[in-house]
Amino acid sequence: MVELEGDRIPWAVRARRLAVRAALLGLLAALVALALARMEYRWDWARAWSYRERFAIGLWTTLWLSAGSMLVGLTLGVGGCLLRLSRFDPLRFLGLLYVELVRGTPLLVQLLIAYYCVAPQIGIDRPPLVGMATLGLFAGAYVTEILRAGIESVERGQSEAALALGLSRWQTLRFVIAPQALRRVIPPLAGQFVSLVKDSSLLSIIAVAELTKVAELFAASSLKVFEAYLPLAALYLAITFPLSRLSAWLERRGAEQRR
Repeated sequence: MVELEGDRIPWAVRARRLAVRAALLGLLAALVALALARMEYRWDWARAWSYRERFAIGLWTTLWLSAGSMLVGLTLGVGGCLLRLSRFDPLRFLGLLYVELVRGTPLLVQLLIAYYCVAPQIGIDRPPLVGMATLGLFAGAYVTEILRAGIESVERGQSEAALALGLSRWQTLRFVIAPQALRRVIPPLAGQFVSLVKDSSLLSIIAVAELTKVAELFAASSLKVFEAYLPLAALYLAITFPLSRLSAWLERRGAEQRR
């Protein structure tokens, strides 16, 4: 049995691991600082600080667009999962077609098609709305497969026992299979949300004023690329790192519950 990190590990061992990680991070930070110090570049952090309100607005835009896109993705993912698990061949094929089309084409191409081809035809001229819908459509294909895999990972004998006890197929899915599958799919769903936050940076190409677009505007107006993109990277890391740790913690908890 593989011992999980943090599971019955002596405090001394954990402290030693933390010390090693802190030393490695310190060494990395020192190397980066040395490399930046040796560059012949005139830093102007005061000018970047004057852009702080726009960066804050871009951060908020990134957060609510990502959250909204994940809600759309969860909704489409549940529907797509039901289609993929359907016994009716046309519905099952429809779910498969959705997953393969979306996952088989780049998100950038989907954004361009949605913004320049689809949105004008249906009278939508709000880039954030188009971006949220496209991101949600993209995430929904991955959520579909995450949910399907979680449901199919539950032992077949449990559904057979529930059906033998008189439960319908829908009741079996709702009361027996889904609660167990939910514990298994939460970690990959959290990981998908992390990916979605990073994918939201592509919305800058359709003029959505999220973090990346703000950084691009600042770099273009000030010609200070490092002061524009280093804070951008730090802000994305500030969003995704806690989510990544949450995903890892949920994965450990799920593994403990399955023992």
